[in-house]
Amino acid sequence: MPKISMKVNGKTMSGEAEGRTLLAQFLREELDLTGTHIGCDTSQCGACVVHVDGVAVKSCTMFAAEAEGAEVTTIEGMANEDGSLSVIQQAFQDHHGLQCGFCTPGMVMSAAALLKDNPKPSEAEIRDYLEGNLCRCTGYHNIVKAIMAASGQDVGAIAAE
Repeated sequence: MPKISMKVNGKTMSGEAEGRTLLAQFLREELDLTGTHIGCDTSQCGACVVHVDGVAVKSCTMFAAEAEGAEVTTIEGMANEDGSLSVIQQAFQDHHGLQCGFCTPGMVMSAAALLKDNPKPSEAEIRDYLEGNLCRCTGYHNIVKAIMAASGQDVGAIAAE
C-alpha cells in the first residue's frame, strides 16, 4: 500500500492507505484521530468536516491520497496550545450548542471556516452556511447562538424558535 504523508494539526504524520481510502477513514483508522465522525457516508451530514489547506471539506468526499503533502486540521487541532478549549469550542459549551455531540466536530470545524471568511455573520448567514451540516438533536438554535457568541456578537437578539 502507498504511504501518505501530511501535516495534521501541526505535526507531520504518515500512514498507509489504498487508493480508495477516504480521508475520513485515513484520519480515524490509520492516524487514530477519531474526533472526525463519519455519519452518513454520502456527504449529507457534515460530521466529517475538516480543514485541508485552510478550506473546510467533507472528508468523506476526498481520498486520503488527495491530501498528500497538505495541511489538515481536525477537531483535535482546534484546542488552544495549552489544551484549553478554543473560543468556538467554549461557545458551544457555554451556549449548549451540542447535545449528543455526534455532529459537534463538523459543526465546530464549519463554524471556524465561516468565522475565518465572515468574522461577524448574521443569524441568517450562519443558518445558510450550516446548511450542509445536520444535527438531529438541537434544532440549531443554540448552535447559531454559539457561533454568534464566538464571533463576539450579542446572542440575546436571536429569536427563540
